[in-house]
Order: sequence, then structure tokens, then C-alpha cells
Amino acid sequence: MPAIADHHQDLSRSQEVADLLQSGTFQHARHMLKVLAAEETAHLIESSPPPSRQILWALVDEERRSDVLPFLGDELQTQFVLAMENAELVALSAELETDDMVDILQQLPDRLTREVLQAMTTQDRQRVTSALSYPENTAGGLMNTDTITVRARHSIDVVLRYLRRHDEIPDMTDNLYVVNRSDEFIGILPLAKILVSDPNKTVRDIMLSDVKAIPVDMPDDEVARRFERKDWVSAPVVNEDGKLLGRITIDDIVDVIREDADHSLMSMAGLDEEEDTFSPVIKTTPRRALWLGLNLITAFIAAAVINLFQDSIDKVVALAILMPIVASMGGVAGTQTLTIVVRGLAIGHIKAHNQRWLIIRELAVGVINALLWAAVVAVAAALWFDDIILGGIIAAAMIINLITAALAGAILPLALNKANIDPALAGSVALTTITDVVGFMSFLGLATIFYA
Repeated sequence: MPAIADHHQDLSRSQEVADLLQSGTFQHARHMLKVLAAEETAHLIESSPPPSRQILWALVDEERRSDVLPFLGDELQTQFVLAMENAELVALSAELETDDMVDILQQLPDRLTREVLQAMTTQDRQRVTSALSYPENTAGGLMNTDTITVRARHSIDVVLRYLRRHDEIPDMTDNLYVVNRSDEFIGILPLAKILVSDPNKTVRDIMLSDVKAIPVDMPDDEVARRFERKDWVSAPVVNEDGKLLGRITIDDIVDVIREDADHSLMSMAGLDEEEDTFSPVIKTTPRRALWLGLNLITAFIAAAVINLFQDSIDKVVALAILMPIVASMGGVAGTQTLTIVVRGLAIGHIKAHNQRWLIIRELAVGVINALLWAAVVAVAAALWFDDIILGGIIAAAMIINLITAALAGAILPLALNKANIDPALAGSVALTTITDVVGFMSFLGLATIFYA
């Protein structure tokens, strides 16, 4: 209950700051920002139009910017960081977690990144440079180096005294990591077990040695799946020799899951997952124009197919009225299957051994739905235009298109994924083209045969 109350209070303060900003009361707004939680400050900045964002960022105290910056999207992070002096960036590096600093540096020009690294202390530079050497979408790109390690031979009493020497322990520390003399990972020591165990026992007596560490080159989506399956709060990261490099915490995994979800959703419309809600017109227009142009090409392909049967349409006007139904039903059926398969690929459910079963299942669903709705449309068309032949033609065309849509929706993303092409991005356009072309071709082709 207190957490919920605090959240509502922060939302209320956010709205109050926004109102103060609109009225031009900047000093009062600055004071309000001082007591607003960092994540709520970031949310307020992101939900404001570009001119207000600059003002809000200027009102945030410099010592609080390192708290707010990690909660901002990549575009806004880059925008604000590029406006900073090198000295301010270096000061930020000492405050930020390693993975957050690495995320920021990866978005900057190489020249600026080198200057910032050069200005850091030797210890900070080594810490950040080590993390920068790993690709952003791997475990190495996600990990932090803020681990607490112990040796298996030490007693629990020694470990407790060692912990008390720290002013604070890293956030989300639920385990200590047990390593040998070569810093090779050999197990974890849960804090909960330390608190309830006999102080005279050794770490070896109570440690968990059956925990598998995450390889540093593991893709971030696979890391997220492991966290999901095992309900981890944190997990150790090791190199190919088994040496402990750092750890990944659940907050980073939440970011991965959110980014993957955004990617799947936005890619269906041809948009970048980093698309800013309040992005300026000059940035938004080109991104959407490219996708609209690609869709226009597919529309011309469908129009070309219709043009082949112009004579049939001229003879039977009802064809022009009914043909969008065939294409539309195929498009919806295909999109349903495509969405299921893309989601299955994203969460790791679909593997080589179960692809055939999935395709057969989708084909069976497609056949049943095709027969059901073909019968409904056939009766409706026959009664509407008083033409039994026309009802039979649209029924046959719908059966063909819905079965094609089911197969294309299942096979297309699997094929694109195998070719290392993002099925969420390319699948929807290709599927729409297939269902439109097959729908128009089957309906108008059958009509031409029967009404010739």
C-alpha cells in the first residue's frame, strides 16, 4: 500500500510540474523536480513535446542527471549527452552503472567516445572498455562488473565480517559469487542462506554449485528466456574459460523484454522500436514514407492482377463489389497465423523439431475456417445477387485464399528467420502481397472461366 501511495504521489507531482512548466513558473518546477523520483522525471521528459524537454532537462539538478538518464530512451539519451561537456560526461561515468554508461557511449560518435574514455580514471576506463568490447545484444553487453566474490574455504563468519566492511552492497544483490584462486566461477552463495546458517560453517558447506553461469556471448533474448524460466533476480556471466566477468540483473532483462515487445509491435508497421512518440516531423516523415512506398509497390502488384481481368469485371459488376471480401479474409487469416508464429519464434517456443506440427496445425485451422466462412459467404452472395454460380465462385476462391494464407503465415516467418531476416519486419508486407494476389487471381480467374 505505501508503494502504491508513493506512485500516485509521483504521478500527481509529475502533472503539477507539467502545469507549472506550461504556466512558465520555472523556479517552482525546479523545486518540484528535486523531490520527484528519477523514473518519474524521465517519464515526464519523454511525455513532453521537444521544446518542453529541453527546459525540463535544464531544470534537473546536475547531480541528479545520472539518476534520470538511464530511464530515458536511446534517442533522448543521445540528444542530451551530445550537448554535455566532456568533463560532465566523465563525472557521469563515475555515477552510472557500467552497463548504463556503455549503452550511452555506444550511441556517441567514435571521436567523442575516445575523448571521454581518455579523460576517465584508469580504473573506470578499464571497467567501461572491457564492457564495450562485447556486442550490445549479448550477455556481455548487458552485464555489470559490480560483483561481490568469496572463496569456498572461508567461514560464514568471515563472509559476514567482509560484508560489514562495505558501506553498501550493489543493488539487487541476492547472491554472492564463489570463485577459486583463478577467479573461475564455481557456485553461488545466497544471502538468505548466509543469514540463517551456522557462522562456523564454510562457504563450501552451504553454497549452490549446480548453478550454470551465462556465457558472455549468449544473445540477450536467450538470457531473458533463462531469467523467465528460472525466476532469477541476478545471474553470473563467465568467459569461455569459466572466469567470472560480472553479473546481469533483472532490471536489465526487463529492458530487453520491453525492447523485444516494442520491436515486434512497431516492426509490423515498419517503424523503429525506438520511435519517439513526440519525435519531430523532420525525423518521423522519412521513416513512415519509406514503408508507405514499399506498401505502394505491393498495391500496384495487386492492381496489376485485377487489371488482367478487366473484361470479366466489366461484364459482371458484382465481381468488383465482392472481390475485396476474398482478399480481406485471406489477409486477416494470414495475419493471425503470422502473429502466432512470430511470437513463438520471439519467445523461443518454435524449434526445428516442432515446426512441422505447427504448420500442419495451422493448415487444419485454415481448412476448417475456409469451409465454414466460404459456406456463409456463398449463401450471402447467392441471395444478394440472385446468382448461385457467383456464390460457388466466391466460396471456392475463399477456400483457396484462406488455405494459402494459413500456409504462408506459418511458412513465411520460418523461412525469413532461417535466412536471418526479421520476420516481424518483412513478414507482414510479404503476406499481404501473397493473400491479395492469390485472392484476386483465384476469384477473378474462376469468374472468367464461368462467365466467359
